[in-house]
Amino acid sequence: MKAILINEYGNENVLNYTDVERPEPQADEVLVKVHVAAVNPADWKIRDGMGEMFGLKLPLILGGDIAGTVEAVGVEVENFKQGDAVYGMTVSGGFSGAYAEYALAKANAIAPKPESLDFEAAAALPIGALTAWQAMFDLANLSSGQRILITGASGGVGSMAVQLAKAKGAFVVGTASGKNEQYVRDLGADEFVDYTRQPFEAVVKDVDVVFDTIGGDTQERAFQTLKKGGFLVTSAQTPSEEKAKEFGVEAAFVFCKPNAGQLAEINRLIEEGKLKIHIETVLPLAEVKKAHQLSQSGRTRGKIVLQIGT
Repeated sequence: MKAILINEYGNENVLNYTDVERPEPQADEVLVKVHVAAVNPADWKIRDGMGEMFGLKLPLILGGDIAGTVEAVGVEVENFKQGDAVYGMTVSGGFSGAYAEYALAKANAIAPKPESLDFEAAAALPIGALTAWQAMFDLANLSSGQRILITGASGGVGSMAVQLAKAKGAFVVGTASGKNEQYVRDLGADEFVDYTRQPFEAVVKDVDVVFDTIGGDTQERAFQTLKKGGFLVTSAQTPSEEKAKEFGVEAAFVFCKPNAGQLAEINRLIEEGKLKIHIETVLPLAEVKKAHQLSQSGRTRGKIVLQIGT
């Protein structure tokens, strides 16, 4: 089968479009014929060397988000059969395996594809939506009526976070560049801050939760927007314990985990029209280097996906 393989860590030039052996499912696994895989920032961060920190072994097929049809199931799998349209995360916890014609997934890490979504939209959903869900609801305990600041609100994870927070009944403040203001407002943001025109911490105060998808200086300044006892959660980098103590808040890093039950809840929101997916661009698998360059630019709206099969 065709796949994108890396034999060493480095820039996009280590991405090899090549032939590899098709995997076979273990007892609790599903083999998915991949129609579409999504590109996430974690992919190029792993490619750059973070994969070694995660304990991933080379050679490695990148990618964690998949949508496709079931090709085969392990002997213990009862809830899926050949031909089922599914989406979810790959077998290694969403870190590898998706950039290929066939990929393995644990049966508890995939869900039936919502009928209202095509494969492109479905592939763009799992890691972004689950990361936002687990950050805001599992870690920060965001509840109805609370105020949340979401940095990078136009990105793949941020755009999911805005919609999920609104569905929860929160008051949402989103940051992005001015060109994305209408897009972020259309997602449901109650307030918008153009970070290119003014420091968001100068106008946003006393929020209950910050969900930071940017990291760096943005994360450092985001502490200033929280009320005492608030919660900063981030998908970008480990937050400073010293900063959290200084501002009297809690802070945590979200480590996205496969969760079929949460995907089912996300499916319900999709069918109710409360969650929509924006695709920035669709590229063939062979153009994965371009996809990584676009993702690393940090200026995409929504998700980048790779068309693999039909």
